[in-house]
Amino acid sequence: MKIDRIQTFHVRHQLEEPFAYSQLTVRSRNALLIEITLDDGSSGWGECYGPSELYQAAVRHYYGPLLLGTNPLETDQHWHHMWQQTLDFARRGIMMGAISGLDMALWDLKGQVLGRPASELMGGRRLEQIPCYATGMYFQDRPEPELIDSLVEEAAHYLEQGFAGVKVKIGKNPTFDIALVTRVREAFPEALLLSDANHAYDLPEAERVGRVLQELNYGWFEEPLSPEHPHLYRQLQEKLSLPLATGECEQTRWGFQSLLQAGGVQIAQPDLAYCGGLSEGLKIRTLASSLGINVIPHVWGTMVNMASAVHFQSSGYGEPGRAEAQLPLLECDRSPNALRDALFQTPIEIHNGFAAVPSSPGLGVVVDRQALESYCVSHDDSSGW
Repeated sequence: MKIDRIQTFHVRHQLEEPFAYSQLTVRSRNALLIEITLDDGSSGWGECYGPSELYQAAVRHYYGPLLLGTNPLETDQHWHHMWQQTLDFARRGIMMGAISGLDMALWDLKGQVLGRPASELMGGRRLEQIPCYATGMYFQDRPEPELIDSLVEEAAHYLEQGFAGVKVKIGKNPTFDIALVTRVREAFPEALLLSDANHAYDLPEAERVGRVLQELNYGWFEEPLSPEHPHLYRQLQEKLSLPLATGECEQTRWGFQSLLQAGGVQIAQPDLAYCGGLSEGLKIRTLASSLGINVIPHVWGTMVNMASAVHFQSSGYGEPGRAEAQLPLLECDRSPNALRDALFQTPIEIHNGFAAVPSSPGLGVVVDRQALESYCVSHDDSSGW
């Protein structure tokens, strides 16, 4: 049983209507999907979060050749070997994102070979379904009062669908942000509301907006500050009792060790398609647990990344732990994305705001190859290396 073939697929969905958040405008959805195939024909899928063209080059020229001809079950050995080979110049960034997608595909393969769902291999399938919160409410190019009205309507739509909560995008400007979060809370006084600034604020702005969120009983304040200044999280937390969440820009257990030990962060948010994959995600979760911090993964992209997060959450435990334990949350992106909604014969099933944990081997999602071909803009195959 050996790895016989590695393929990468850069898939793209051009949006009919762009949407924006505090940092940029999104005009298309992109992802790099990785398929690792064994000599018996079985295969596993992974996904990279970030610039697909660069990930494709990293897999082709660095990491893919290291895996060909090897035993797919040795996930930790493979992770360490890939990491060590580029340690001198790639401790973080694009190369680690490429390792993430390959590692994810190896976990999918491991489940296929052993006939077990990925969650069982991560320590145990604790839950059959995971409550989701809806991510959406992005900015559109329209007058701010009209935009606020449309975002409140969008939030109502998600809550009517049964989602456990809604995450409100902020970071446009503090005046608009305060008006938006106030209107949403007035419209839904009992709902779980979360906020995400996508690292838009300096410390005084974050304190100003955070005090309003705290008074309005928002569940957390996500990425209020730049990932380049983790020490500011402690300063902000000293001024607020509102939980602070961050981590989607961070990678590896060492990166999260620096972030979390600096203090101030109560919720760690690694993206499994970027932080180092499932192998590293499990180590990050253990690290966070040792500090009494809960992990709720950032989820973006296709059903491959979502499936990884579903299994990850199904196999985890909350801190500090109690008989009537709180249920973990799963981020469920609702922004337009055909790569999530039209690319899979077997997707993650979401019903009444709950994501079902697949019971089939591996990650439990099946790619529709005909749809894959229609959305693929660049395909690379190890047979041509």
